Amino acid sequence: MTPGELFLDVRNRLLAGEHVGPDGLGWSDVEHFNWAHDYFDLIATGNQRAALRLIDDAGRDESISFMEMARRSHGVANFLKHCGVQPGDRILLMLGNVVELWESMLGIIRLGAVMIPATTLLQRADLQDRITRGGVKAVIADSAVAARFESIEGAPIRISVGEPVSGWIPFSSSTNTSVVFTPDAPTRADDLMLLYFTSGTTARPKLVAHTHQSYPVGHLSTARWIGLAQGDLHLNLSSPGWAKHAWSSFFAPWNAGATILAYQYERFLPSRLLQQMVRTGVTTFCAPPTVWRMLLQEALERWPVTLRHAVSAGEPLNPEVIDSVQRAWGITVRDGFGQTESTAQVGNLPGEAIKPGSMGRPLPGYSVVLLDPHGTPAEEGELCLDLARRPVGLMQGYLDDPQQTATVMRDGYYHSGDIARRDTDGFLTYVGRADDVFKSSDYRISPFELESVLIEHPAVLEAAVVPSPDPLRLSVPKAFVVLVDGISPCAEVATSILRHVQERVSPFKRIRRIEFAPLPKTISGKIRRVDLRAAEVTRVPGVARRPLEFWEDDLPTLRSAC
Repeated sequence: MTPGELFLDVRNRLLAGEHVGPDGLGWSDVEHFNWAHDYFDLIATGNQRAALRLIDDAGRDESISFMEMARRSHGVANFLKHCGVQPGDRILLMLGNVVELWESMLGIIRLGAVMIPATTLLQRADLQDRITRGGVKAVIADSAVAARFESIEGAPIRISVGEPVSGWIPFSSSTNTSVVFTPDAPTRADDLMLLYFTSGTTARPKLVAHTHQSYPVGHLSTARWIGLAQGDLHLNLSSPGWAKHAWSSFFAPWNAGATILAYQYERFLPSRLLQQMVRTGVTTFCAPPTVWRMLLQEALERWPVTLRHAVSAGEPLNPEVIDSVQRAWGITVRDGFGQTESTAQVGNLPGEAIKPGSMGRPLPGYSVVLLDPHGTPAEEGELCLDLARRPVGLMQGYLDDPQQTATVMRDGYYHSGDIARRDTDGFLTYVGRADDVFKSSDYRISPFELESVLIEHPAVLEAAVVPSPDPLRLSVPKAFVVLVDGISPCAEVATSILRHVQERVSPFKRIRRIEFAPLPKTISGKIRRVDLRAAEVTRVPGVARRPLEFWEDDLPTLRSAC
């Protein structure tokens, strides 16, 4: 059996719902594997079904078949080789949802080079950091952002997509090369294939190294979690440059033989998204909780979607979202958990009962252990992966940082840095990042638990909870809140929100301070609680409340400012 046939066999058994244990997804030791050559070409031969469909609000609706995508990627591989790119060379990809992005990713894999996806939002300082620390040999970027590279050192090969740029090689030249690429040597399964810079919620972004095995094979778990099947039209709302885009807009759908729907929009509007979902007939959908919460501001029951499955990832999903979508569309939004360092580790599988608030159970290929601070298995603790049964989808390590790699791979486990709780049925509930969980009067407080309650208040769009220093209790929970459109921040709204929380949580957990303010986020959209915590720690004791800050002790004496 060839590597491609083995992959196809494992895929078919897994997507059919066959039980696969935690030992490597049933993927035996394979010395050589190239997903583009061994698998994609196998399913693309004579396949006229759409592999990719690109739409925008201006009316564009373009489809590229599996067969055509394979042909184009052969041409791109030859083009890159002619430009001077060799197997193992690193290429920074800075493109939006354009067909050249998928052609490039598939072509880079085929060549055996290493891709470093980057969002088009990056500015010069971040670009220089990625090019320097990533050891970038070539850049493929949209011509609209080419000017940002003018003062950047490194990356001697520069390729532009779109309008011609002086000094850059036009990507369009790739159409003039042979559409039959023959590699000089087979690709080793453990060769470096992809480098991702983490989003940096707590520190400088780390370089996560994935191989030709860890992401393509590992994302079989992601395809199983989403519930993808051949013939699906899959829409994932995640920007290019981030791991979730590779999860759900590249590997997982094509692992299942599904069509990827890429929606390019200038400004995100929930109503337009829903209109496109109905028009195109999306069958499977993935979006982060922030998008789901924005969708809930629309009357979902008025939009006749044709969804089979809907999932959420990126941050924990609040039960209120699940309930609201179930009432409107009759489908269950299933939560899942993974990291840039891995594929989907935990999730609620299609057809299985879920528990509101739980992110599910370990997915095929993953052996999950919860460890307490002493490294002992517990019912609540850090979510860790057993390296004795090392998951295929786990990263190779952090590039050029053996100390950091050793830190997270210590004592026979991969340490995720996330805290979870396991119930008697094996369901895991997210508690928070180890850095986010804090103590108040010697009680452990989970920010996510309180944020889930806050979101249920009709006036709250987003919220983040952090510890605020207190002379009596060491710290107390404080909420930073963003209100829905049309609601103005004032003492009356603050009182309503705090009472809402008090009626739903134990007294020791209740939020005692609230501030209406924008939430600092990473470039990928994750809340930077570290900034909020720092702002609280550095406050001068006894200073007056900020203009839109309200403390529980003050509210009974405050007059409404609405």
